[in-house]
Amino acid sequence: MTKVLCPGSFDPITNGHLNIITRARDLFGEVLVAVGCNSLKAGYLFGEQRIGLVREATAHLDGVTVEEMDGLLVDFAREHGITTVVKGLRFGADFDFELQLANMNHSLTGLETVLLPAAAQHVTLSSTITREVIKLGGDVSPHVPPCVAEAAARLRDAR
Repeated sequence: MTKVLCPGSFDPITNGHLNIITRARDLFGEVLVAVGCNSLKAGYLFGEQRIGLVREATAHLDGVTVEEMDGLLVDFAREHGITTVVKGLRFGADFDFELQLANMNHSLTGLETVLLPAAAQHVTLSSTITREVIKLGGDVSPHVPPCVAEAAARLRDAR
């Protein structure tokens, strides 16, 4: 049994994220989900609530834990004794970006990256689009775990 790292900003966590986390757990045994801030992405819709939503969405998955990550991924992985990262890929642009990250992370500490293709039903799903639909008052419940759908409904109702 190997513990691997599934990092992300998870703003919000989607069914696509859950699929990758579940498959990583099935392949490796244990997954540490690292919830961090991505300096390349716009502000967060759910802020500090993100970690709680990720914990709630993954609570049913044995072998999955969730922690907040601050700083470099390679440092976080080293601090937790993890040597492998698992990331999901939807399109070629994801591959291009993740390959650059994988090579940089490997050059810094030897951290390995495993890239899993998105399941067909989640290939067009993204947190960015989901966030925009939520901001505009749409229903994202088919694409997110129930806890996120409930949080999104509370945001809609607060408006």
